Amino acid sequence: MPGALRGTRADVLDTDSMITDSARVHAEARKATFDAFQSQHPSQSPAQRRPFDVCEDDVRTVDGKAGLDGGAAFPTSRGRHLSTATPEAVAADKERRHVERLRKGDITAYPRTVRLPHASRRDGVAPAAACASRHARELLVHAGVLDLFDALVDGDETARLRLAGRPDPALFLAAARRLDVPARETAVVEGGPDVVVRDPGELFVEGGAP
Repeated sequence: MPGALRGTRADVLDTDSMITDSARVHAEARKATFDAFQSQHPSQSPAQRRPFDVCEDDVRTVDGKAGLDGGAAFPTSRGRHLSTATPEAVAADKERRHVERLRKGDITAYPRTVRLPHASRRDGVAPAAACASRHARELLVHAGVLDLFDALVDGDETARLRLAGRPDPALFLAAARRLDVPARETAVVEGGPDVVVRDPGELFVEGGAP
């Protein structure tokens, strides 16, 4: 058990960045979607026409946001005034592209991360997974790791409970509640340039592969 997790009663792992390499697939789908949007609806400002950047734009603007919030985030960041239908169309296009990549079946679990829920249980710590994607359960099933987690809060739960997207910690707090463990005794594990372990009561955004 990593030292940063000792003394906790639960840990919540981000599905896309820590458990599987699906963050890459999300980023590819977003780039294809938003570059197409930029081509079809070019901004009047040349500075706002640059292609979607999977590092800067994805991490700072879109990552962790589900559905319509994600569909609106990037165009809004480029100064576009959106009609009611625009976020729905953008979100639907991203979903279509994401599912096409998902169905190829090349998403796997990170071996080092898979060891963590085993270590957690040995130490009496309850492991959970959390992700704003509606496909999180499918991802974990295909990767063969769903049974390693005592709880999962996914995109369906996010929609049903009307949870705010990141940087709000609502997704991770919901996972702690599902485990019946107070937030102050729960750690959130995310992937950035390094593994990040934080109290879910903090506001944060991290991105990238572990």
